[in-house]
Amino acid sequence: MPTQAKQQHQPTISGFEPYKEVAGEEYMGKPMRAHFTKVLNKWKQDLMQEVDRTVDHMKDEAANFPDPADRASQEEEFALELRARDRERKLIKKIDKTLQLIEDEEYGWCESCGVEIGVKRLEARPTADMCVDCKTLAEIKEKQVGK
Repeated sequence: MPTQAKQQHQPTISGFEPYKEVAGEEYMGKPMRAHFTKVLNKWKQDLMQEVDRTVDHMKDEAANFPDPADRASQEEEFALELRARDRERKLIKKIDKTLQLIEDEEYGWCESCGVEIGVKRLEARPTADMCVDCKTLAEIKEKQVGK
């Protein structure tokens, strides 16, 4: 019976258990929206804490090294951190947009074709705004146009 034990201990997403749909439950009803609101707010909070840690780290580590190689290494490290924080800043904006969609009761449907995105996809990527099929097509088009 070890497989049953494994099934009961599924990995959590951002410290949350995956949403368990109840038979006959309305898609994106109040409980489902509440779950994704909690997940997104926790994710946003974690990102904001990381931003604060970066600022503190850069303040603490900022030094005027006399050796040009040491100075260059520090500048490169800071540049990498700032790039990561910029990506996180953009993600925070997307999380805010997604939270607004939940509030407006428009979350969970593909912005391209209007079908349900699906709970499993949203658990994997809570900010998803397209179903798998539309996202795949968009990525193919992007590759063709972008190159």
